[in-house]
Amino acid sequence: MSGQDKIGPALAAEILAEFEKDWRKELRRAVPVKERIKIARRPMPQRTAAERSLDFAEVNLGLSAEEAVAEARRCLDCAKPGCIAGCPVRIDIPTFVKLVEKGEFAAAAAKVREANSLPAVCGRVCPQETQCEETCHLRKATGVPVAIGNLERFVSDIERTRGGAVVPSLPPPTGHKVAVVGAGPAGLTVAGELARAGHRVTIFEALHDAGGVLVYGIPEFRLPKSILVAEVDYLERLGVELRLSFIVGRTATLDDLRADGYEAVFIGSGAGLPNFMKVPGENLVGVYSANEYLTRVNLMRAYDFPRYDTPVFPGRRAAVIGGGNVAMDSVRTARRLGAERALIIYRRSRVEMPARVEEVHHAEEEGIEFHFLTVPTRYIGDAHGRLEAMECLRMELGEPDASGRRRPVPVPGSEFITEVDLVVVAIGQSPNPLIPQTTPGLSVGKWGTIDVDWATMATSLPGVYAGGDIVRGGATVILAMGDARTAAAAIDRRLRNGSGG
Repeated sequence: MSGQDKIGPALAAEILAEFEKDWRKELRRAVPVKERIKIARRPMPQRTAAERSLDFAEVNLGLSAEEAVAEARRCLDCAKPGCIAGCPVRIDIPTFVKLVEKGEFAAAAAKVREANSLPAVCGRVCPQETQCEETCHLRKATGVPVAIGNLERFVSDIERTRGGAVVPSLPPPTGHKVAVVGAGPAGLTVAGELARAGHRVTIFEALHDAGGVLVYGIPEFRLPKSILVAEVDYLERLGVELRLSFIVGRTATLDDLRADGYEAVFIGSGAGLPNFMKVPGENLVGVYSANEYLTRVNLMRAYDFPRYDTPVFPGRRAAVIGGGNVAMDSVRTARRLGAERALIIYRRSRVEMPARVEEVHHAEEEGIEFHFLTVPTRYIGDAHGRLEAMECLRMELGEPDASGRRRPVPVPGSEFITEVDLVVVAIGQSPNPLIPQTTPGLSVGKWGTIDVDWATMATSLPGVYAGGDIVRGGATVILAMGDARTAAAAIDRRLRNGSGG
């Protein structure tokens, strides 16, 4: 090809855009918009409550190929799609959905992976209903958005069962070294982004398995660990090095890593320090933090007894304090471990519950009891220091607080006692202070979170970045991944030309 015949990047992009426009037109002609609006959303197939509440196998079963294509056909192919703006990692949702409609499942999975390093995870645990699906124009037109999360799960599962994700062509190594602290959603994402850019990335993880909250916090019935293993394996095939059982702040400090030649560091150590209510009796046998309870069951496989002989008290009458996704995971876990009665104790009303609607619905189907506008005031033990009951107080809603939710106010004289032998406190977590305490000059906020420039995720230390729960104090998996993509772009700029934050 002569120099005059070569196609430049701009022209190549223009030709590709025309090609995509053409096949989109063909799809629109095949199924006009007025017909697409009439197509009903395909429900997610799932196991019955009676069956699934007895084991830890996955609840949702995934769409079939026929169901996925039919669901993708509901997409209106909007000129100005709102779904991308609602996605924290900015997946090209319209293109991947249209590829599903065409039956090009491998291409759809590859399109998702351009922006999302953990698609099989996000397809299961991401709150799409408040993000991409909330800003879907079909939702505005009909009240029922395209099931974007279910389609993301479908293409990633097809990809995995058909041989796994294909490693893209990687650029020549840049020679730059990056250290990532923590193998949770943020750390795994930033590692994948930087590895694809040609940098040498090492993840330092305190636990003996990679995944962070994905491996210790989310139960098998929502996120099978084999899926997480496959996602981590993909990152390792990209060239990411994983060093487990390495506690930054103890095994080595952040300064030690920088002295060892790492030119940039990303801190994604999460928020693993449990919060308690400081009510009497929290030290009784049978009172757990959600962190400890779920870690024993998930990471240490207590659910798979006797193959794994990890001690955890099952409880016959279990109560979980809180109304978020962690509380739902905890109470549904207690039910599966044999609790005859499993309760949610939440100080606000159902309207204020932060848990996903799907998780609440699944919990109700499984026989979980919800006690709203209720708060524990003390735990009562027997002569041997074991939990046997708790005292609670009724609440009523007052004026909104800083979160915008109505503040719960105690109802005087409404105390009552209920028998319980297991309590799991799931009222949130705080960042572990180890890294800030062992890193001079690292600026930390009022609640122990690391201060960052949100445009780049840069900390007060040059070349050090942070993202996820360590800066947010507790948020979703996908928000942590969004932080990681922002940080990865800034780190890449810094390594290449000395700028980026």
